[in-house]
Amino acid sequence: MLESATDLLIVIIVAVVLFAGANKIPEIFHSFGRAVGEYKKGKMESEMELSRMMQESPTSTSAQPASSPAAQPASSPAAQRDERVRQLESQIAELQRQLEELKRGSGK
Repeated sequence: MLESATDLLIVIIVAVVLFAGANKIPEIFHSFGRAVGEYKKGKMESEMELSRMMQESPTSTSAQPASSPAAQPASSPAAQRDERVRQLESQIAELQRQLEELKRGSGK
């Protein structure tokens, strides 16, 4: 009967019009849009927390093996400082990207 997502979407729209009335449709979609925005915000926050936990964990396998203390046993304090600066710059760039994404999402 309902072989594709398009068929299901049409049935849902017809059901909403029948049960809620045509006047309530903008309000329903507005609420749905806010719910999607909250979902994306929560997803991004959880991803940030997960990446922060992965960076702080000394036993985890990270995507940047050069930043782990075991990978640099004989590095100088200056080299460690430079590596830390690169990590912080990378985090700042990621946070700026996420901020711009949030601004675009809340501006709609």
